[in-house]
Amino acid sequence: MADSSTKSSGGIGKYFSDLKNEIKKIVWPSRKDALRNTCTVLVSIVIMGTFVFIFDKAFGELFKRFMEMG
Repeated sequence: MADSSTKSSGGIGKYFSDLKNEIKKIVWPSRKDALRNTCTVLVSIVIMGTFVFIFDKAFGELFKRFMEMG
């Protein structure tokens, strides 16, 4: 059996108190930072999507020509 000295004290009240203290430590980005990060992600998605599209078309064309040879 578990010894009572090994149990954490405080229960659910302590849990929510600790949770409240941790939430106070959160630092949210400024509107400017959030907008800059969002734009960076969107530009990255467009660039990667373009590369994937180009490679897909190129390999699709190569595969089609390979299949026509046989």
